[in-house]
Amino acid sequence: MGGRFVAREVGPAAIGVLVCGMGVLWLVARPAGGPTGSYVGQFLGAESILLLSIGLVLISTLPWVEEWFDGIDRAAIWHRRVAITGLVLLAPHILLSSNPHGTTLGGPLGVIGAIGLVALALWAILPRWQSVVPSPLRGLVRAAREAPVVRDVRRMFGGYDRWRALHRTTGLFVAAGFVHGVLDGTSFHNAPVLRWSYVAVGAVGVGFYVYRELLARFFLSLHDYEVDAVREIGDGLVEVALRPIGRRVEFVSGQFAMVYLEAKDGWHRHPFTISSAPQEDVLRVTVKALGDYTSRLQELIEPGMPAVIGGPHGRFSHRKGTDRQVWIAGGVGVAPFLSWLRALDAHLPYRVDFFYTADGEAPLADEIRGIADRFESLRAHMIDTSVDGRLTVEHVLAVADSDRSGLSVFMCGPQGMLRSFQTQLRRAGVPSRQIHREYFDWR
Repeated sequence: MGGRFVAREVGPAAIGVLVCGMGVLWLVARPAGGPTGSYVGQFLGAESILLLSIGLVLISTLPWVEEWFDGIDRAAIWHRRVAITGLVLLAPHILLSSNPHGTTLGGPLGVIGAIGLVALALWAILPRWQSVVPSPLRGLVRAAREAPVVRDVRRMFGGYDRWRALHRTTGLFVAAGFVHGVLDGTSFHNAPVLRWSYVAVGAVGVGFYVYRELLARFFLSLHDYEVDAVREIGDGLVEVALRPIGRRVEFVSGQFAMVYLEAKDGWHRHPFTISSAPQEDVLRVTVKALGDYTSRLQELIEPGMPAVIGGPHGRFSHRKGTDRQVWIAGGVGVAPFLSWLRALDAHLPYRVDFFYTADGEAPLADEIRGIADRFESLRAHMIDTSVDGRLTVEHVLAVADSDRSGLSVFMCGPQGMLRSFQTQLRRAGVPSRQIHREYFDWR
């Protein structure tokens, strides 16, 4: 258990070391003379480029990134964190830095980079605006979203595919800001170590961006499939079965894949959790009707249409747990647990209480109960929130009836629910390292 806990902290620790290391370097290598304010501003600009470059590395989906952050879903969460922090540092950088003798190219590149990054950041948080905007202001935001001009912009640029296409230009604006620093950084004139450390940091970030956009496709593990069946299973969930054409993808139950589907309106790419067992002939994904594409999935795809599977990815596994486990699924968060349940063999080596909450009869409830009936150590609890009310941590712990220090909890579902459960479980005495969340909304 300890080794796994250390492994998931390697990535965040490395970020901390790099950020602090650059701070120490700029502290000890400062050249004599020059205004302090301008130097501090340029230091913050360098830290911003460092953080934004780290952000570009984190979305490269390379195996060692997944290993260091315990999954690319967590790497994506850290990508968001470092990118936001890097953007925040741009404000004091702009206010404090000054170079009246800047180059003709450097100044405009800095402006382009800053404006582009801020615009992309605002666009990136729009799908999550309710978690960012304070409650008293949400009414104003809702009214603004319904303004004719805003509706037109949302129609033009909205949707996951267009959101993703715009987000992919981030590296171009980081590159513009990086070159601006190389050309106009006055602190570099008498401090080669600062210049070359900055160049190394920016070059790594831009290099990873080029790799992801131009080269990664040649190294991806892709598998040809075709749509075998599409069916609605309840509670707004759709199950898509995909049959391999040639070599099938090898995965571990609980993982997710990048699924490319050719629908009636063209190709679409989405990360979907695999809900089938590895030994099944078909690969199944369970999809929630949320966005412009997934809400029309049954209309857009039909048996025989081609698909491509990339991956798999993810490290959400009950094998990380103790001998006493609780699994909690909400809505479409049931997908990885379906894969776990369907993959169970004749022996389950630990005691498990599985809680599945849904608004109404839980989809696939009969199948889940049938699997649970095969194992004395597995109990399934179907929670109909329209009748039973919301699932609570108190109820979960009462049913589990176990020493909390030896309990492992695995959760997947709406992020608000998981954040609340995680906080309450910690307060109740469940060790943080034994609480595992699957971040399926990271995109």
